[in-house]
Amino acid sequence: MEKPLKWLDWAKQIQGIAQTGLAYAKDVYDRERYEQLRALSLEIMAEYTEVETGKLAELFAGEHGYATPKVDIRGVVIRNGEILLVREKEDGEWSLPGGWADLLLSPTEIAVKEVREESGYEVKALRLLAVMDNQKHNPPAPYHVYKMFIQCEITGGRAQEGVETSGVRFFGREELPKLSRSRNTEAQIRLMFELLEHPERIPVID
Repeated sequence: MEKPLKWLDWAKQIQGIAQTGLAYAKDVYDRERYEQLRALSLEIMAEYTEVETGKLAELFAGEHGYATPKVDIRGVVIRNGEILLVREKEDGEWSLPGGWADLLLSPTEIAVKEVREESGYEVKALRLLAVMDNQKHNPPAPYHVYKMFIQCEITGGRAQEGVETSGVRFFGREELPKLSRSRNTEAQIRLMFELLEHPERIPVID
């Protein structure tokens, strides 16, 4: 597990306080103070990352309402002892098919949708394997994210690249490619193999 970066934790906490404050503040002066806090969080992020301020404002500080973790859902498909991974166009590295949770869709519906869109395979969702906190397992990130890993079974379709992917392959446990670690780490992939080999195990939950 990566050692926490204090500046990143502080920036996320300040952003969360500002976002929640703006959601509930009635006084114009309170709103001004919360806007100043949000600007401070952006300044910290811009100082220590290579992301330009406008993009940070859109992604890191662009949400409204009570501040809560984001939800990332990953479909886990194993066939003949190999796991399905897709190559992300964004960084050229590999991950379980998945992405942010969409409004009006359940977690299993999102898993099925993401696998189809990113790999070309039609699947049905079977069971929850794990819910993991990215702060405990993945590299430092602007977001606090809960990652849900859902076992899926292929029912049809064929390997086909998607809008966000440039490769679709099955990999054995000992031949994993370079992984997109913000999406999933080697330890997480190996855990998926273990959980699928031992269906009697209960889901892993942070």
